[in-house]
Amino acid sequence: MAEQHRNSTTRSAGARTRTARRIGGAGLAVVAVAGLGLAGAGAAQAASASTCAASGLTASFGQQLAGGMNHQGVVLKLKNTSGHTCELRGYPGLGLQDAGHHALASSVHWGSTWYAKGPAKQTLSLKDGQSAEAVIAWTHANTGTSGARHAAYLVVTPPASTAHKTLKFPQWVDNGNLAVTALASHISVTG
Repeated sequence: MAEQHRNSTTRSAGARTRTARRIGGAGLAVVAVAGLGLAGAGAAQAASASTCAASGLTASFGQQLAGGMNHQGVVLKLKNTSGHTCELRGYPGLGLQDAGHHALASSVHWGSTWYAKGPAKQTLSLKDGQSAEAVIAWTHANTGTSGARHAAYLVVTPPASTAHKTLKFPQWVDNGNLAVTALASHISVTG
């Protein structure tokens, strides 16, 4: 009788183990399917809101800004032409080039400019055809002044990118110093 009890205990334990395996397997399957659903949702969100690549943007100048005390500026526009929604966050990288496309010594200050209070950094979700803008400002004395850089082009690198856009920029820039605001949907300017 003791042996039968062992066998029935063994059978009960075996039955419980098989049942637990079935339930455990089904539970794992449910968790796996749910995990795939979450991963799929994350991938869909990532695909719909990727970082804007330079190849999917056009760069242009908007409003020209002039002011007293040798100040000058311009509104920079970056337009999404990628065919899908993408995101921009932060400041555009800027550089000056001469007529032969050789880099000129320059420096860039991020924040407020003579013409606009710098907006806080924010993530901009640009649908295809939408634009973001930043305000660029510099000073210029008379042409040929010591330390002035005579630029022919402005190199614009979108945030989180290593590729750039080049715009014609025939300007004298004192010491190559530029100031630029963070990108925003719209920036109110003075001047």
